[in-house]
Amino acid sequence: MANRASENPIITPAMVLPSRPDFEVLGVFNPAVTRHDGQVVLLVRVAEAPRKMSSALAAAPIFNADTGRIEIKRWQVTEKGPDVSDPRLVVDNGKTWLTSMSHLRVARSTDGIHFDVEGLPALVAANAYESFGLEDPRITHLDGVYWITYTAVSHYGIGTGLASTLDFRTFERHGVIFPPPNRNVTIFPEKIGGLYAALHRPMPEGLGQHSIWTARSSDLKSWGSHRLVATPRDGGWDDTKVGGGAVPFRVHYGKEDGWLAIYHGVTGSPPTYSLGALLLNRHDPSRVRARSREPILKPEAPYEREGFFGSVVFTCGALTDGDLVRVYYGAADGVTAVADLSLQEILSGLVEA
Repeated sequence: MANRASENPIITPAMVLPSRPDFEVLGVFNPAVTRHDGQVVLLVRVAEAPRKMSSALAAAPIFNADTGRIEIKRWQVTEKGPDVSDPRLVVDNGKTWLTSMSHLRVARSTDGIHFDVEGLPALVAANAYESFGLEDPRITHLDGVYWITYTAVSHYGIGTGLASTLDFRTFERHGVIFPPPNRNVTIFPEKIGGLYAALHRPMPEGLGQHSIWTARSSDLKSWGSHRLVATPRDGGWDDTKVGGGAVPFRVHYGKEDGWLAIYHGVTGSPPTYSLGALLLNRHDPSRVRARSREPILKPEAPYEREGFFGSVVFTCGALTDGDLVRVYYGAADGVTAVADLSLQEILSGLVEA
């Protein structure tokens, strides 16, 4: 059973300075997490939007790769258009724009609960593939380097970028590693069979389901050997789509080790996002050994059920310490929260695949 922190939500928009005076912070959520220099470090998604000037005006921020600046595109709202029926979008002449833009920001803590959020972004839109922003990072520590995957959003679609850092003060970009449409990429924290491994989630349209796949790489930048891992389950809490969550970690189950991957599953309309676990084969992570019968965390608290996008718990990172699994997660696409779970309880709730 999940033990939510009494301090939840631990980071809210009111605790974060906007990146520029004409923006307001709408959400601070879906953080990646790691340990560095004796501290718990989050790389949190900060969603911002231009401050509203008038109800008769719609606005969308966009990074202009030619000028190297974030610009604001504005529309006069009339009966003839544009379509602003969804407050997250502006649809004009067949093109879609986002009314908010996300960047990634560092937060640090000594106790893993109370965080100081830096006043300036760590990673912001910097090229045409990120023109609508950066979202949902994951951090994998490999050979002294912290590798960061993140969702890159633009008119070209939703893909996955890669960056790295040694100190969470300077960052190096390595380009797009999974082109659109693909997201929820988590890199395993050690090589498997001499190669790097990752989970990823293509987003098919028309045919197919939103399912979890695995891929292999020799250099973390070029990925292949794609294999299906897990699909939605009919009639379950994850029957609509599934996708990766926290970076997988090693556990002992039965007579051998395996990889435990906390993932998100979606059901219903409007959708409900919950968390579960996959136990993957240690030597071949495309093989599922067991899977959560029921969610290990589902939207129950008020800040999870109500918000910018209600009925959502969504994780990009967790820390482990013995039986403790501390899950950091976004709630209702607006705030950051944390919950402690028992590893043994997670494992006992698995059913053999």
